[in-house]
Amino acid sequence: MPRGSPPKQVRPKNLAGYLEVLARAMFQAGISWRVVEAKWDGIKAALHGFDPQWLAGLEPSQIDELMADPRLIRNRAKLEGLVDNAQAMLELEAEHGGFRRYLRSHDGFDGQVADLKRQFRFVGDTGAYYFLHVVGEPVPTHQEWSAAHEPKRRRPARTR
Repeated sequence: MPRGSPPKQVRPKNLAGYLEVLARAMFQAGISWRVVEAKWDGIKAALHGFDPQWLAGLEPSQIDELMADPRLIRNRAKLEGLVDNAQAMLELEAEHGGFRRYLRSHDGFDGQVADLKRQFRFVGDTGAYYFLHVVGEPVPTHQEWSAAHEPKRRRPARTR
């Protein structure tokens, strides 16, 4: 999303809603948010509205077909990651009696981020923060989070 403009929050009504937000975080990693935004309706249509059952069942030949679909951002690794992430979401939902319950089963924001990064492919610190913010989980302000995640600046070497 553009700098200074926080992403719109949604309350996912079902697992497909959570998977859509996670997919957007995945696809935005390393790609202009404008490109993702411009293609999003086509991506959603091509991926059956992010139906986790459908995505989790995709076979390699079906991913081959999706790689030829111009509506998608055709990154095979991310498509395969989305299949794995759909499978993980289904498992976590079943294990915890709901995906929101899974999210709330962790000790605060840091616990949520650590487990999201462990459970899901193509989800790092920024993607986890984005995901949690958009689905309405408590997160630090963007300013606080950014300050904590700025790269450490190296001090210039002292010269004699």
